[in-house]
Amino acid sequence: MSTVSELLAQKAAIEQQIAEAQRAERADAIAKVRALMTEYGLTAADLAARAAPVKKRSGTKVPAKYRDAATGDTWSGRGLQPKWLRAALANGRKLEEFAV
Repeated sequence: MSTVSELLAQKAAIEQQIAEAQRAERADAIAKVRALMTEYGLTAADLAARAAPVKKRSGTKVPAKYRDAATGDTWSGRGLQPKWLRAALANGRKLEEFAV
């Protein structure tokens, strides 16, 4: 049975082996990248170049499709129907009556 100090020593040795393996793998990866850059004539500036950023569409306002003439309330036709429109439809009015 191992003591805590022996286990901690083993842990330190394993962590050192992991660090050495990571350094070696990183060095191999860098060598491969350099070889590819040489093969294709690339520079660091080529790697830094990026495509134009994609514009986000969130927050865009959608024009109203339906309006209550009495109150001026509007609805774009997306999402749930607002309460004012549901109430009007329940009272027998038609959706086309509110079209903008």
